[in-house]
Amino acid sequence: MASSTALSKNWQRPYFTIWFGQLFSILGSILVQFALIWYLTEKTGSATILAMATLVGFVPEIVLGPFVGALVDRWNRRKVLMISDGSVALVTLGLVVLFWLGIIQTWHILIALFLRSLAGTFHFPTFQASTALMVPDEHLSRISGINQAARGALNIVGPPLGALMLAWLPMHFVLMVDIVTAALAVFTVSLVAIPQPAQSDTSPVTPRSVLADVSVGIRYVRAWPGLMAVILMATFLNFMLTPTGALTPLLITKHFNGGAVELGWIESASGLGVVVGGLLLGVWGGFRKKVVTSLLGIVGLGAGILIVGLAPSALFPLALFGMALTGFMNPITNGPLMALMQARVAPEMQGRVFTLMGAGCSAMVPLSMLLAGPLSDLLGIRTWFWVSGAACMIMGLLAFTIPAIMTMEEQNTAPLVPVSAAASD
Repeated sequence: MASSTALSKNWQRPYFTIWFGQLFSILGSILVQFALIWYLTEKTGSATILAMATLVGFVPEIVLGPFVGALVDRWNRRKVLMISDGSVALVTLGLVVLFWLGIIQTWHILIALFLRSLAGTFHFPTFQASTALMVPDEHLSRISGINQAARGALNIVGPPLGALMLAWLPMHFVLMVDIVTAALAVFTVSLVAIPQPAQSDTSPVTPRSVLADVSVGIRYVRAWPGLMAVILMATFLNFMLTPTGALTPLLITKHFNGGAVELGWIESASGLGVVVGGLLLGVWGGFRKKVVTSLLGIVGLGAGILIVGLAPSALFPLALFGMALTGFMNPITNGPLMALMQARVAPEMQGRVFTLMGAGCSAMVPLSMLLAGPLSDLLGIRTWFWVSGAACMIMGLLAFTIPAIMTMEEQNTAPLVPVSAAASD
């Protein structure tokens, strides 16, 4: 929530200094995630272990997210970013030592995945909330588009790069890349003073004060009908769309009679769609009303998933088109929505709002998988693609008729607290 007049005209330099460091850190994280999951796949061959590895990644955000948000809103955001990235480096260093000594165990990796996810639970809302204070409002949608495009590109490049490194290097050398990229992220953050929202409550952090802050955050969301509706909408989207990613390999093998090559094409189509959609949003910025752009994106997401599910087994290129459309609409949906929240949510509340939304979305993952798996086994692998695609299209269209959503950008919010630049420490 930063106006052009409140920011230096040279806002790009400090923001992109941090941004480049974070970009390399994300690449390192993708490499490590790929390497560790592949190691568990080869060494255990256990679906249960792989499911546990996925689950431990969601637990911190589901259980601790709202409390983390309250702390992020109180603490120095620059320090939180540095500690989060530094913690990731330390956890990875521990894995490097264990692999180097040859004493690594499965439970070591599961604990490391949990700790890395915990650091991410602090990092994500802090970076998003900081972006809102470093980037002028009129550029937030474009920045979101650039972020989405960059993340999409990393998701395309990261796994093959990880596979190549694993083929040529020992595991502990592969993991050391993450230490270097995390250290780079810490260094770039240390170069910049990140704006800090002024706090009306400067009392010491105690369990009671954190609970009170969480309660304030929940009341803030409930008192703003548009924000509440958007969070519920995002939660529903996550519920409907998450299983499609997990079911795609089975769709390839059971319906399209394909294999690893076809799965690779599907994933590449989605990744390229994300890059193109993010770049378009970065240049265009979306419609004047951000919510209109996001709702059209939701309709497009649903259409893409529906096309994938409806594609006959002999028309695999049609499924590729549907997946590319889904990827393309991802930044068109998420970018303006994130920019809208960054621009309209009070700076001192953003940590709580982002983590409340993240906790709700993450909590939907196990619930949706429990429903989608048996339903697909009973009625066919394409069933969930039909249901989720149609449901997203209907929800996106119906949202145009909901005043609380359509007028969100004009609705009054809680009184804002002046912003003061955090001192460099």
